[in-house]
Amino acid sequence: MPYVELTITIPADVWIGRISRDYPDTRFRVLAATATDGTGAARLEILGTNAERVCEEISSYNSVTDLTIFETACHRRRVQLETTSPLLLTAIQASGVPLSMPFEISDGTMALNATIPQHQLSKLGESLTEFDITFSIERIQPEVDSESLLTDRQQWLLYEAIDRGYYDTPRRITLVELADELDIAKSTCSETLHRLEERVLKQFVSGDCEHQPDISIRAD
Repeated sequence: MPYVELTITIPADVWIGRISRDYPDTRFRVLAATATDGTGAARLEILGTNAERVCEEISSYNSVTDLTIFETACHRRRVQLETTSPLLLTAIQASGVPLSMPFEISDGTMALNATIPQHQLSKLGESLTEFDITFSIERIQPEVDSESLLTDRQQWLLYEAIDRGYYDTPRRITLVELADELDIAKSTCSETLHRLEERVLKQFVSGDCEHQPDISIRAD
């Protein structure tokens, strides 16, 4: 099945779209979410220097009917909330596309990475359009077989590690910090990174894999 990366622009009149634009440096990690009959529930991790104030402002929205803070740390809050306007979740669920968690929202946009059949991708586009949600396709990777280079979870971890600066020189985040932000055990994070690095490096050196990864790693 094709692997696709979409950038979805959340309407400004939706609370998460508005507050993420008001605080563009704050990241909203959606750890779990569901929407039924016009209501939604979500568990969020709010990351940024304004995390405390952001929680206060979220509570002030009429469309957010309940918010409970269940974990507090420096520049981080984990909350559970209920909302009467789960527009984004409703649009994605209506297309039948499974939504992998966690995913992030920042500055009014959401990055959606998924491996889905072509017909479901078309349904997703139709559903987002129906709800007046704009989007752009950043990348489509051609269909690969089950023996593709990396698993979905390995790809997710690799992209998160790159995005958060784990492979920068100097590193912007340590292994412990990466595992903590992604809510996975340090040992699991380390082992998964080691396995995917092994596969990428061996494939790069041998050059005999039919499907080359669409990944560029540069050392200055």
